[in-house]
Amino acid sequence: MFAIVEIAGQQFKVEQGQEIFVHRLDADEGASVSFDKVLMTGGGGSATVGTPTVAGSVKATVLSHLKGDKVIVFKKKRRKGYRVKNGHRQSFSKIKIDSIA
Repeated sequence: MFAIVEIAGQQFKVEQGQEIFVHRLDADEGASVSFDKVLMTGGGGSATVGTPTVAGSVKATVLSHLKGDKVIVFKKKRRKGYRVKNGHRQSFSKIKIDSIA
C-alpha cells in the first residue's frame, strides 16, 4: 500500500517502512509525528484520490536531523569587478514511515 502525502509543503509517495529525507521538522529525534494531508492512497490495483484530501493519516518517526551537501552560489557581472560567493546547506530530517491508515 502506498500514499501520496504532503509534508512541509512538498508531496511524497510513501510506503510503510520507507525512510525519506524531508525539510527539517519541528520535532525531536525519536518523536512520533503524524501527517493528515493525505492526497491519495492506493495499492492492490485500486486507488482513492482525494478532493482535496483522503480521510486518514500517515504516522512516522523522526530518526535524525542533518544537513545536506553544500551548494555554492556565485554571482558575477563581467567587466565590472563584481563577484559574490555564498554557500548554503539545507537542513533535513530523516523520517521512517510507520503506518498508513
